Amino acid sequence: MIAISQQPPKMTVEEYLEWEPQQDLRYEYANGEVFAMTGGTIPHNDIALNLYRPLYPHLRSRGCRVNVSDVKMQLTAQSRYYYPDVIVSCDPEDLNARNFIQHPKLIAEVLSPGTSAKDRGEKFTYYLRIPTLQEYILIDSEQISVERYCRGEGRMWLYYPYTAGDIVTLSSIEFECPIELLYEGVVFTTEE
Repeated sequence: MIAISQQPPKMTVEEYLEWEPQQDLRYEYANGEVFAMTGGTIPHNDIALNLYRPLYPHLRSRGCRVNVSDVKMQLTAQSRYYYPDVIVSCDPEDLNARNFIQHPKLIAEVLSPGTSAKDRGEKFTYYLRIPTLQEYILIDSEQISVERYCRGEGRMWLYYPYTAGDIVTLSSIEFECPIELLYEGVVFTTEE
């Protein structure tokens, strides 16, 4: 069992931004509270990398950047900072960013039993409020299943589920790939 030190006390954004780079773990920040980002499973990591690999060359020529899990995103300057599993930005301000991304076009989260509730709940609620966000992707790490939320008219978001055999379409960045590509090399656990 891993011993985790006591959660730090509440802090301001300024304190968080100064404190967090000095820590061994990454921490997300929400309204004064920090939350340790524990290590994910190998399948979780493989899925994020399987999405990143084809996106990098596709986006590079379009003047966009794609980053994986160690890049912080500033949701709002004074209240929230998260670490998405995959984040794409085409905003000129973000292309040379050093500390965090501010204007994401696409965010993907790989769901695992420990993160699913937060990715579908709190993060989902806040991500959909980002004016530049065009798509939010949820990729299941326990089975072949991808959910895509795509910005529609006004405050409407359109829902697209994908399962085995489907082609996943990310219209905001003009990208398509077979869903199986996201799960290449991933071994699912089976119930005994």
